[in-house]
Amino acid sequence: MDAYRDQYAQIFRGGRHVMLVAVSVDPAAELAGWAHDRHYPFRFLSDSGGRVGRAYGASVKGTTMDDRTLFVVRPGGRIAYVTAPFQEIDPQAYTGLQAAIDSVTPPDPGP
Repeated sequence: MDAYRDQYAQIFRGGRHVMLVAVSVDPAAELAGWAHDRHYPFRFLSDSGGRVGRAYGASVKGTTMDDRTLFVVRPGGRIAYVTAPFQEIDPQAYTGLQAAIDSVTPPDPGP
């Protein structure tokens, strides 16, 4: 999450035409406190029952956890890019993520 925060302006265009939602099985109050303390500029969704993880195939069988699956969803709801598990320590993973986001969002008009 820190890498997403630190690269939010570049990869996620500072939220222009891009919405980043982190989904976790942690309780909502815990997520809210953590997000506030770490100054995350994006939203968190509590999936404490695991329904979202199961629906998207991100749940780890035999546990109540989800793996680090990353989805880029086009406007209209179609999935454009999936990587599982997302390799957050690999710089190339962010290059692929950036390309996927760029492919589904309008270009920035520039200065």
